[in-house]
Amino acid sequence: MCSSHATTSQTIQASVLHGAKDLRLEARELEAPAAGEVQVAVRATGLCGSDLHYYGHYRNGDILVREPLSLGHESSGEVVAVGEGVTDLAVGDRVALEVGQPCGTCARCTEGRYNICPDMRFRSSAKSFPHAQGTLQDRINHPAAWCHKLPESMPLGLSALLEPLSVAIQASRRANLGDKKTQKVLVLGAGAVGLLVAGMCKVAGVPQVVIADVDANRVHFATAHKFADAAYVVPMGPRPATTDEALATAKQTADAIAAVENVGQVDVVFECTGVPSCVQTAIYATRPGGKVMLIGMGTPVQTLPISAAALREVDLCGVFRYANTYAEGIDILSRADGPDFASLITHEFKGLAKVEDAFAMASRKEDDEGKLVIKVLVTN
Repeated sequence: MCSSHATTSQTIQASVLHGAKDLRLEARELEAPAAGEVQVAVRATGLCGSDLHYYGHYRNGDILVREPLSLGHESSGEVVAVGEGVTDLAVGDRVALEVGQPCGTCARCTEGRYNICPDMRFRSSAKSFPHAQGTLQDRINHPAAWCHKLPESMPLGLSALLEPLSVAIQASRRANLGDKKTQKVLVLGAGAVGLLVAGMCKVAGVPQVVIADVDANRVHFATAHKFADAAYVVPMGPRPATTDEALATAKQTADAIAAVENVGQVDVVFECTGVPSCVQTAIYATRPGGKVMLIGMGTPVQTLPISAAALREVDLCGVFRYANTYAEGIDILSRADGPDFASLITHEFKGLAKVEDAFAMASRKEDDEGKLVIKVLVTN
């Protein structure tokens, strides 16, 4: 197909969430791309934790869905039409979609931190209204500036990992992993984000990466596929009855992790769960002058051993989405060595009619054959 400008609207299919676990396949009218936009046939979309929250509860924490919403934001596809003024993309180009659309003019955007733009509109998030519809649709129109051209050698399914990998890149930058003083890192949580963060630590050259999770299969997966050097399975015990008991348990967990291969306290902890006990453990596990990177979006109000951080000058640093990461991510996923990022894609469902099945699988730890469920893709 040659490069051309689309001038007419068309009917497309979209997976639309109308309530908790109420997905419907519906027809929508899609206009031709406006000036500065391209029309993308979505070929692959990965399901993430926020999608699962919206699907299961019709909300994500305090954010309520207020109108029917298409989910999905970890996406790649093929340009099928271009709007006026677009010169750097053409029909047939394969692209990864950066689905956050900041205002571009506020102080945060001006300083390059557009990920924390107060007026950000992010596909499949219900935070802004009207909601920015997600990518579980046949086609979408998207600003060309936020479409990243892919090398021909990169599979579109793999390129759907660029969005969650960008979170890991953002976290590694905020942790300053390029600093040669960073020799030891702990990652709490071995889900998709935790594994990507651990992998990014290895890409950055961190000599010793330890990953911890309550799921033994996940931490063993991490070491087997070169995401981490060592692993610790956090034992499941009774829930502490008091705050003092909870903090004592967190300290015991930190001490147990420190004993893994004599790692001791680490320079940086990446907390990828948002679970209060893990955030507490992260503070205890960090050396004086180290950093705790808060990535997991979990319990919004928590009790923390803040003196244990303040008296040792442990920095608590938030990480939210990403900014200016896709070029680096494309380079990382194009490499033949290092962590086996492709292994994170464990299940694929073909076609929008299978989206409900994809969500059912994404909510599981293992499939019927005992295979670990990490990243589920919907492909077209």
